[in-house]
This record gives sequence, structure tokens and C-alpha cells, in this order.
Amino acid sequence: MLKTSQPVKTPTVERLLNLWAQRYTVDLSSLSLENGASSDSLLKASSPEGRALTATKLKDNVLDINCNMAWIQTKTLYSYIPNILDLNEARRITQFAFRVYRKLLEIYKKQSINTASVSAESNGNSLTLWAIPAVEELAYALEPILMVFQEQHIASKDWRALGFLTTQLNFSNSLILKKLTPSEKILLASYLNFVEEQVAMPWQRVCHKSANYKLNSPEFIIVEQMLPTARDIAQSVYNRLGELLPNHRTRRGTLSDSGVKHSCLRDLNMFQAYLWLCFLEKSMAPFEEELLPLCQMVVEGVEIKWEMTEKWCQVLANELLSRVNPEQKALLQPYTERMHEIFLRERSRLGFRESAVESGV
Repeated sequence: MLKTSQPVKTPTVERLLNLWAQRYTVDLSSLSLENGASSDSLLKASSPEGRALTATKLKDNVLDINCNMAWIQTKTLYSYIPNILDLNEARRITQFAFRVYRKLLEIYKKQSINTASVSAESNGNSLTLWAIPAVEELAYALEPILMVFQEQHIASKDWRALGFLTTQLNFSNSLILKKLTPSEKILLASYLNFVEEQVAMPWQRVCHKSANYKLNSPEFIIVEQMLPTARDIAQSVYNRLGELLPNHRTRRGTLSDSGVKHSCLRDLNMFQAYLWLCFLEKSMAPFEEELLPLCQMVVEGVEIKWEMTEKWCQVLANELLSRVNPEQKALLQPYTERMHEIFLRERSRLGFRESAVESGV
């Protein structure tokens, strides 16, 4: 969840902001002429002229059409729920999505990478492109619109509106990327990914909360060590869940289907972001007050088996603890245990429905 804050720039904050920006870098080592993208084509696409051309392709009428098409796809996905959203509310959400993307393209054009500088960094045998040159600048520019966008599901007090919002973004991103060349996709995909994450994940708040710590503090060292591995951790947990729950299905398909996989990986990253926020705040309040209510709405709304949520917490906790040393484990384990306890308590409050059909993620 987004929350406005006035950051204090300390060495620890700067370190984590840099790691946050690295979430949106692109590995260029696999590029080849065969897939239509090369280093030269990327440099051209990332130039001011190239970015202006990309933005022109996605001019207002194209964005409007894609947002409306995404709305139709989202409505179709949720068609099993009567009166998921009235037409006026759906139209407002679609209009906000359009505003987000229009603002994103304005920033995309301004953040052109200087092709005369080293825009790609050599790192061993890999080549990494910093696809978003100034991630915090992007965050602040989008914040006013995203805050209003987020308010749509808070005001509705209905998990279905939240599902509509996040699914709308996911479908819109896919439709927008189809309009672009391979090189343009590589560059703009990081921005689209940023928008989807920024709505749901408190990475920026994690960075700002580190202002309370020194570079050599044990808590900061753990977060600095673990933040770059968040995506790898999410992938490992997702793979393990697939082994433990091979028959799990959602209305979008099985765990192996691309749409479900995308949602799982996104949410596993979100859980990590909230856990690190709690860890640095020395309080589980963000988890209980923000993430748990979201999970409650989904579980109560579509009757997901609690088996999935329980395994999710267990496997994530085990994966995190396996990556720290014994001293770090002593600091972190109380928070992973508390995470599990929070969901067990909620499971007990709602009642564990063994016969419930797993129908959503």
C-alpha cells in the first residue's frame, strides 16, 4: 500500500534505494539478433528520439483502447460474480488506469538514458541495463495519481474492486507491450512492472524506514542482504508450492499457468516487502493492518482453502531463514513466526473449510 512520507536521506536509505532501483534492471546477456533485440537497437530505443517514438505509438487513443480492452478482459474473468462493479465505477477505474499510463509515458520520455555514457554495465559475463535511471523520481511523479487509483478499492471496501484494479493493470500491461518492438518492450516493461509493484508493495517505505539504522546494524545488514534476492526467493517458494499443492487451481487455471504464476510471484514479493517493513519498524502492524485485511477479503470472497495460505507462509518463512546465518536467524525468526501466527489466528476466526473449493489466488 502506498503511503506518503518525507524521506531522510541517510547512507542506509541511499543503499536500499539503490537496491530498489536494481529490481528494474535488465539482463542483456541473452540478447541476440534472433529475438529482434540487440545492444544497438536498445541504445536507439532508449535515446530521447527512440523514447519519443515509443510514446507516440502509445498515444492517447491507443492507451484508451487498451485500457478499455483490459476492462473487458477483467470483467470477463470476474463474470461469475454477480454485479462485480457497476458501470460508472468500472469506468472511473479505467479512466484512472489511463491517467497512470499517460503520466508514465511522460516520465519515460524525460528519463532518457544518455547513450554517450555507460548505460550498460559489464558484470562478469553479463550485461545489465539500468532501465529506470531515477526510480525515486518516477515514484514521486506517479504518487499523486497512484494514491487516487488506490483509493478506489479502499473506498469500495470490497475485495472484488481491488481484484478488478490489479487485474486491470496486469491485462493493460500485456496489451501495451504487444504494440512495441522487442527493444521497446525490454525498456518499457520495467516501467510497467514498476507501476504494478508500486500500487501493492511497500518497497519505498522499506527504504525510508532504514533511516533509523546505521550501516553496521545487524537489522540493516539482513535487509540489505535479502532485498536483492527477493525475486529469487519468490521463484523458489512458488516452485515448492507447486510441488506441495499440485492440484491447486484458480479461475485463471493451475499454478503453472502464466497468469496465475505472475500473480503468485507478485504476491510473494509483496509478502517479503511487508515482512521487511515490519522487521525495520519492529512491529507487525503493517502486516496486520494492511496485508491481512487484503488476504481476508480474498479468502472470504472466493473461499480459497486455508491450506494454500498456510503452506505459503510456511514455505516462505523456511526459504527466508535458510538464507541467513544463525545470528541473523535469531533476529528474523520472531517475525516469520509471527507472520504464521497471524494467519493461523485468522484461519481459526473464519473457520477452516476443508471442503471449500480453491478458486482464486
